[in-house]
Amino acid sequence: MYPLLRFLKESVTNHRRPLGLFETHVSHHLCWPWDLDPWMELNNGRTLTLYDLGRIPLCTRIGLTKVVFGNRWGMTVAGSTVRYRRRIRAFQRFEMHSRLLGWDGRFLYIEQAIWDGGEALNHLLVRMAVTGPQGIVPPAEAVALLGQDPQPPELPAWVRAWIAADAERPWPPQV
Repeated sequence: MYPLLRFLKESVTNHRRPLGLFETHVSHHLCWPWDLDPWMELNNGRTLTLYDLGRIPLCTRIGLTKVVFGNRWGMTVAGSTVRYRRRIRAFQRFEMHSRLLGWDGRFLYIEQAIWDGGEALNHLLVRMAVTGPQGIVPPAEAVALLGQDPQPPELPAWVRAWIAADAERPWPPQV
């Protein structure tokens, strides 16, 4: 089940001040017993859900949510890659950092990481699409409506490499 109470908490507590387009949103979380898998650590599926609790407030604080709703658009995850490095156990507190890295002709790229005491526990790169009635809305259009330069910044090399690798993936799957 989606953590609606947590989502409401993040929505209410993280409207404090707007962020610049490339600033980092920091949020604080706790691993509850219902977040655990049979190995008594944070379930990998729940990890992705909890990343929503950093990404959505980030989009709100940079103004993107207002632009999306104002134009009757939507946003959807169009791909992601996660690197898991350390376990997260029941009742462990952690900090999540979320920031927009940039965009290309179709997608926004957001980087997120979970930290505990200065140690990175896992890291997510997510590709998001702004969607409208005609399909994907060019990110530059949404960014321009934020009053920002729609020219995309150069994405980091590791992001460009992931984009290239993902483009080589067969579709539809061969399974």
